[in-house]
Amino acid sequence: MKLNVKINGKKFDLEVNPNAMLIDVLRDAGFKSVKNGCSEGSCGACAVMIDGRPKNSCIILAGQVQDSEILTAEGLGNPETPHILQRSFVDHGSTQCGYCNPGSLISVKALLDKNPKPTEADVKDALDGNLCRCTGYVKRIEAVLDAAKIIQKGTKGKK
Repeated sequence: MKLNVKINGKKFDLEVNPNAMLIDVLRDAGFKSVKNGCSEGSCGACAVMIDGRPKNSCIILAGQVQDSEILTAEGLGNPETPHILQRSFVDHGSTQCGYCNPGSLISVKALLDKNPKPTEADVKDALDGNLCRCTGYVKRIEAVLDAAKIIQKGTKGKK
């Protein structure tokens, strides 16, 4: 089937098997931030935003995302101009092996898009589906809360 999607703001017309997993389609298209950690939707390493909502791409069929907008971690920022969440993760030392970072970043980006003033409980809830075996969660939670404050300072007075 021809899959028409927008990935990180760019339109793609991809020839895919409608029963292929979205994670495989994304990786084949060059989006390597999407990691396969479990193939069952329980680790969050493959999280992407689909039409503004975080979803685990390892349990979504390509045919289910026709005409959708998808955001991967590559769409957040780059080494020269990182997203504030990416910068905050680094500043807080919440990265070690980095395998889970893209999915975690997508999950908390979705949170901040919906709730720009999250509580610690909100951040914990957003990260609930993202496993991290190296760093743990305290530094990630602090990073997200600090990023939210920085974002708020930058948007004061703007409508």
